[in-house]
Amino acid sequence: MPDPYGREGLPLEQARAQILQALQPLGLEETLPLTEAHGRTTAAPVLAAEAVPGFRASIMDGYAIAGEAQPGVGQRWRMVGVSAAGAPHGAALAAGEAVRILTGAVVPEGSERVLPQELVVREGEQLELVQPCGPNAWIRQPTEEAAPGQELVQAGQRLGVAELGRLASCGVRQLRVTRRPRLGLLISGDELLPAGAERGPGQIWESNATLLTALLQRLGYDVADRRVIVDQPEPLRIALQNLAAGCDVVVSTGGVSAGDSDWIRPLVEELGAVRFWKLFLKPGRPFAWGELAGVPFFGLPGNPVAAAITALQLLWPALQRLEGAEVQLLPRLKVQLEAPLRRGAGRPELARAQLVVAADGGLWARIDGSQASSRIGSLQGADLLLEIPAELGNLEAGTELWAQLVRLSVF
Repeated sequence: MPDPYGREGLPLEQARAQILQALQPLGLEETLPLTEAHGRTTAAPVLAAEAVPGFRASIMDGYAIAGEAQPGVGQRWRMVGVSAAGAPHGAALAAGEAVRILTGAVVPEGSERVLPQELVVREGEQLELVQPCGPNAWIRQPTEEAAPGQELVQAGQRLGVAELGRLASCGVRQLRVTRRPRLGLLISGDELLPAGAERGPGQIWESNATLLTALLQRLGYDVADRRVIVDQPEPLRIALQNLAAGCDVVVSTGGVSAGDSDWIRPLVEELGAVRFWKLFLKPGRPFAWGELAGVPFFGLPGNPVAAAITALQLLWPALQRLEGAEVQLLPRLKVQLEAPLRRGAGRPELARAQLVVAADGGLWARIDGSQASSRIGSLQGADLLLEIPAELGNLEAGTELWAQLVRLSVF
């Protein structure tokens, strides 16, 4: 049976699956101090060397009392010392004894309970329970954070704020991580000028290099080599060859359609192979995927919004795979359109929108201005990529849609 999308291009999910199936992790590693490992991917599991915290610790300021039983109101104890963080009380408690204890301090042997300070009255060296204490002992156990040999993070895990904090609390100073892919970025176009240059007729200031470099940095990847080249076959051929020789991935924008000056796709076919081109997606139809002298090649559209969207949907998962990380896509949620949206049916669309949280907790999507793939302003303030199915035309306010959340998490 013929592919119903043969003329239109590959559906996004099918294109992503084909790319990921073709790629394998680079398998390169390096050792980094913990302070430089944020956003990196572990090359091996990291295990706790010792128990953490390694001792019984008080969860709050109060009094550690002798014994195991839950005390009753009116029970009394004699104060015999203080246990502070980093300065524990050195002796075990005998029956009827108690120590003043501060948050994080070692609970002395012979004590199985800390009384919160607001439940007791102290007069000199005498302590009396004046309110019921409840079942909570307010003691942190020696292995609460980790037991010796416990896996703290698995191999292939992205190291975020929480992971780094936990590793530091368990005494980890450095660890093995996978090396990130080196990216080569090629921007082609006769009409492109550097920012600030005086424009002639039909010329525009080049923005794709800045937009994509910033997007990739936000996702954790640096561009190792960046070139802006005119639409001429020989300079483009040389640039592609040089980028493939020095990088793990080559990314271009523009030149992959079928116009008279679209040289990138035929040059990649000459120097390597184009596995597919054209996506059944708006924005992003002129997209090419293949290999260039054995190096993965991504030919993004020339329009900046389409370039950014396809980079997010296809290039980013591929970079994660090459890095050896578990591939994570953007989280999705259901939202409703705040206002009607006029569009023509025919291609699925990823529309840029702001997330609006109503007073009743409802989630709404607000679209502001043109959704043209050349208008970078549609990316400003965007929280969502609305997934609009191909068969839907004009949409009314209140229409429920799936959306990808493009505001990245903190932890």
